[in-house]
Amino acid sequence: MDSDADHDVVIVGAGAAGIGAARTLAGRGLKLLLVDALDRIGGRAHSIRFGDWAVDLGCGYLHSAERNDWAVIGEGLGFTIDRSDPGWDRQYRDLGFTAEEQKAAGTAFDAFVERLRTDPPVSDRAADALLPGCSWNAYAEALSAYVNGTDLGQVSVRDYLAYDAAASEANWRVREGYGALIAAALPEGIAVRLGCPVTMIDHGGPVLRLETAAGTIGATRVIVTVPTSVLASGALAFRPALDDKHEAAAVLPLGLADKVFLAVDRPEHVPRDAHLIGNPHSAETGSYQLQPMGLPVVEGFFGGRAAAMLERFGQAAAAAFAIDELAALLGSGIRDRLTPLGGSAWRATPWIEGGYSHALPGMADRRAMLAAPVDDRIFFAGEACSASDFSTAHGALDTGIAAARAVLATLAPA
Repeated sequence: MDSDADHDVVIVGAGAAGIGAARTLAGRGLKLLLVDALDRIGGRAHSIRFGDWAVDLGCGYLHSAERNDWAVIGEGLGFTIDRSDPGWDRQYRDLGFTAEEQKAAGTAFDAFVERLRTDPPVSDRAADALLPGCSWNAYAEALSAYVNGTDLGQVSVRDYLAYDAAASEANWRVREGYGALIAAALPEGIAVRLGCPVTMIDHGGPVLRLETAAGTIGATRVIVTVPTSVLASGALAFRPALDDKHEAAAVLPLGLADKVFLAVDRPEHVPRDAHLIGNPHSAETGSYQLQPMGLPVVEGFFGGRAAAMLERFGQAAAAAFAIDELAALLGSGIRDRLTPLGGSAWRATPWIEGGYSHALPGMADRRAMLAAPVDDRIFFAGEACSASDFSTAHGALDTGIAAARAVLATLAPA
């Protein structure tokens, strides 16, 4: 190559997509650099430890596990893959959600999805397929909060149906933490700069110039893997401007999903590997995993409006809300057995500012627009660039690999 760039390839963003790109480019004689605004590897994958066990503040499940390459990578790195069923389709002991209600709610939701497939609203707005007055509409909205991180009124039908749910029955976990696995997957020998936000990519000359607080970085090729929130806000901008990328990111916003963790005292008296929905009649309720993988913890999961509300009120209020919902189902005695450990607040996290992407109504085609390379020099990856595995770490991984392969094709001798 005849460029005077400092690096052959700079990867912006050290999450799942960036790691996938780095793994693909490693060992090919290229001068690589991986930069991230955060002070750690992983992006929206982040494991933290409590003594001998780990929890995931971000992505926690190997969705579509039978074809999820993170499972293969994890086992190769010595991580323990837990293949037990999370039990999302069952309410522990039918507490607060009778068997008859569960059947009725499931039937109503299945009918809703069937309407999306066979008679989709002209508006492409998922909420418009709800039956007015249906007693299980709040339940459908609660599921949307978990799946999409937002209300059905903000979800494109075409995008929702594009997600490859057919292969998603297997949802496994990583005992040592999904975030820990993704961080460990970075190959040795690749230069990394953390706490180094890239604020501008100047592509007006023969060398790409990346402006950062630590100075300017030159590159022949760049792979951009930052969340859509960063592109939409202009926190990472381009010179000359890339209006189509900015607009695509804006209509592929991040929904919100947060977690609350509660330590379990006397775990022998609390169910293990069980699941509860706090209130199936409310759109703003938690989904609770009781002692997953046998760990002495309750993991509370909140999406959409519930997550936004709990972020506004803070961690103490979020834990109190979770304990109140659990006490209503398991009895007031559970209160003395649960101690708040902490949780996530992704919208308040700089350089991330949300959970995972969804397409606004009428905007499903913008994923392809976001993913398209610019002049075979700037490439894009990340879960929002995936046509059918968006919102997942394996979708991000696959797009990172694809972007890296596309880079290699442009660097190959003519």
